[in-house]
Amino acid sequence: MASVTLERRIFDDDHMAFRETARGFARRHVQPHLADWAAAKTVDRGLYRTAGELGLLGIAVDDHAGGGGIDDFRFNAILIEELCAVGAQAVTMGLSGFNDLVAPYLDWLCTDDQKRKYLAPLCAGEMVSAIAMTEPGAGSDLASIATTAVADGDHYVVNGAKTFISNGMLADVVVAVVKTDPAAGRDGISLLLIETDTPGFTRSGPLTKIGLPAQDTAELHFDDVRVPRANLLGDEGKGFAYLRHNLAQERLSIAVTSMALMRRTFDIALEHTVTRTAFGQRIADFQANRFYLAELATQIEVAQTFVDRCILDAAHHDLDEVTAAMAKWWVTELHSTVVNRAVQLHGGYGFMAEYDVARDYVDSRGATLYGGTTEIMKEIIGRRLTRPSAT
Repeated sequence: MASVTLERRIFDDDHMAFRETARGFARRHVQPHLADWAAAKTVDRGLYRTAGELGLLGIAVDDHAGGGGIDDFRFNAILIEELCAVGAQAVTMGLSGFNDLVAPYLDWLCTDDQKRKYLAPLCAGEMVSAIAMTEPGAGSDLASIATTAVADGDHYVVNGAKTFISNGMLADVVVAVVKTDPAAGRDGISLLLIETDTPGFTRSGPLTKIGLPAQDTAELHFDDVRVPRANLLGDEGKGFAYLRHNLAQERLSIAVTSMALMRRTFDIALEHTVTRTAFGQRIADFQANRFYLAELATQIEVAQTFVDRCILDAAHHDLDEVTAAMAKWWVTELHSTVVNRAVQLHGGYGFMAEYDVARDYVDSRGATLYGGTTEIMKEIIGRRLTRPSAT
C-alpha cells in the first residue's frame, strides 16, 4: 500500500541511474546494520569507505580533488531520499553532512595543498570530517561564539569548546568556527581545519540523545591547540560570510531529509490502518481516520512540490536563504505533525520501541532544532519581509 504521489518531474535518466546506485547502497550496506549501529551509538567507519568507492561522497566536488564533479543538488537529494527510505536518518546526517555542509566549504576555499591533504581522502572515505559551530553558550547566534584562535608565529593557538557536533567522535579533521579577532564581532570569525589527533584536542561522547542513537554526536574541547596557519580555510575574518553563503543548502538538506522520512512514516501508518481491524472494520474505515489520512497525504504532496522547486533552485545555484528557511521550518514542523499522527493511528503499538513509527517519533524531534530552530527560520523570513525598502 502506497500513498497517492504526484509524478516528480525534476529528475532525468542520469538521476534515475544514480538512484539505483544509492538504493543498492542503502539496502545492502546500511539497512542490515542499523540496529547494531544504534546499539554502538555510531556507524562503522568502513561505511564511509564503501560510500566513497561508490561515488557517494563529494558528489559535487571537483573531480581533480577526488570528487564526482557533478554540481547538481538533485544527486545529493537522491542519496538522502534513498537512505531515508530504509529508515537510516542517522546515516543520512553523516553522509549528507559531508556532501551538503562540509564539502562545499572545502571545495570552495581549500588551497591545492589542503585539497590533496584533506578533501581527496574525505571523498574517498579514508577520512571522516565534522564541522564545529555550536558552543555551550552559542547556538544559532554564531557571532557570539567564544572559541578563540590567537596567532602565534606560524600557528594559531585555539582555546574553547564546541557541543552537539555531528560525527564528532569519528572525525579525523574538523572545520572549526573560531574567533581570530574577538573585538571585531562577526568580522573576526574564521574557519580552521583542525586535525583531531593534535595535542590539546579532546572530545567526549557520543552524547546520549532521546533519538538518533546511531548518529555520533560529541563535545569538542580545545586547550592550547596549536594549529598551523596553513590550515586557515579561506581568508581570515571571512568565516561568517562563508557560513552564511552555504547555510541555505544545509537547511534545504534538512528539509529534504524530513520530506523523505515523513513519506516513509506515512506509508507505514497507511499500511497499518488498512490491515488492522477494530470493532469489525479496518482502522482506515473510520471516517475520522480517513480524514486524518487525507489531510496528511495532501499536506505531504503540497510540501513535496515546494521542496522540489527548492531542489531545482539549489541545482541551479538560485536558492536564497529566505526560501531555504521557509522550506526548513515548514517541512520539519510538518514532519513532526505526520509522525505524531502516525503514532496515534497505531494506537498502543505506536508507543512500542520495536515499531518503526515509535523510533521515527523520537528521531524526528531534532529536525526543528538543528540547522537553526523553527523560530530562527521565522526570524530570517520576518526580517526580510519587514526591512525598509531601498530608496
